[in-house]
Amino acid sequence: MLATREGNPAHVLIAGVDEAGRGPLAGPVAVAAVILDPARPIAGLNDSKKLSEARREALYPQIIEFALAHCVVLVMPDEIDRINIFQATMTGMCRALAGLNPAAHEAWIDGNALPRELPCAGRAIVGGDALEPAISAASILAKVTRDRWMVALDREHPGYGFAEHKGYGTPGHLEALRQLGPCSHHRRSFAPVKLLVDQGVLF
Repeated sequence: MLATREGNPAHVLIAGVDEAGRGPLAGPVAVAAVILDPARPIAGLNDSKKLSEARREALYPQIIEFALAHCVVLVMPDEIDRINIFQATMTGMCRALAGLNPAAHEAWIDGNALPRELPCAGRAIVGGDALEPAISAASILAKVTRDRWMVALDREHPGYGFAEHKGYGTPGHLEALRQLGPCSHHRRSFAPVKLLVDQGVLF
């Protein structure tokens, strides 16, 4: 069991779920689900946004090794454009939970919304990535996985600065978009990219 709240039976497996990359103009949204092992606690878990890159990288292999189960999925830009970023995130949560072995009995999800097709019971927890260790662990796996993906994407599509800004709409990224046009990994439904696509600016 991984529950940190009172009243949960000891045999109940609770998965923390969180995402990284809802806001960027390029790259996938990453969603992770983690069932921690109470017999193998991991020190220093917190909201990934509150941790340095070095600390996230240090915690990542510990989570992989010590968790009872973990799964990270990437929802790619074409699917994000097709169903919108909210639905893509909800879909990713369901896929991440479905990929856990053993399966979770309950999911604690960071935020205020639950996917309609969860494979188990669910609870939405606002600010959960800073409150619940399992959600913190999921946020770290999602963030590190996505950041690594964007660094690799920078080598595939040089000039945009993906390794630096990870796809977010920084001034440098917006200028690169104006100079180069969108690449195949940009989210064409997001306003700054859509404007260029509508103008016929393609790379």
